[in-house]
Amino acid sequence: MRGEGFLLRPPRPEDAESIALHANDIDIAAKLRDRFPHPYSLTDAQAFIRFAQQAEEIIFVIEVEGEAAGCIGLTPGADVEHSSAELGYWLARKHWGKGLMTRAVGAITEWGFSRLELTRIFARPYVDNFASIRVLEKCGYACEGCLQHVAMRDGLKRDFFLYAKVR
Repeated sequence: MRGEGFLLRPPRPEDAESIALHANDIDIAAKLRDRFPHPYSLTDAQAFIRFAQQAEEIIFVIEVEGEAAGCIGLTPGADVEHSSAELGYWLARKHWGKGLMTRAVGAITEWGFSRLELTRIFARPYVDNFASIRVLEKCGYACEGCLQHVAMRDGLKRDFFLYAKVR
């Protein structure tokens, strides 16, 4: 899936070095789940690529200027939530503030609605992840509420906002 300044494509083994380089950033890891390690090694990147190639999740590399500069994906719901999916993403620091993630979120959202026939896509950013919140709002996602003390990160109780876009 091509967008302005990026390509969304499946991860490949040759992406491991670039993913490890960009993912090894504490400011990225701090805004994500525990399964995103820090420090982030080449071995972690290789394991992630193997996981992505067989996962039920839909995971794309965000390729910018010929290199893997981040990832974006949808985790489809199960059972009665099969027409819904959770959105997740991260982007290399050197590409922050350029509107790239807003364009990538917009692209995967439209792809999820049209190709997967989803009726709802949601994301759960930490309440202090202002950049991610702004991306979601620019893409037409609405805040549905605050999930208090739903997460433990680095020994602290953390709150999520629940943002969603409905087709």
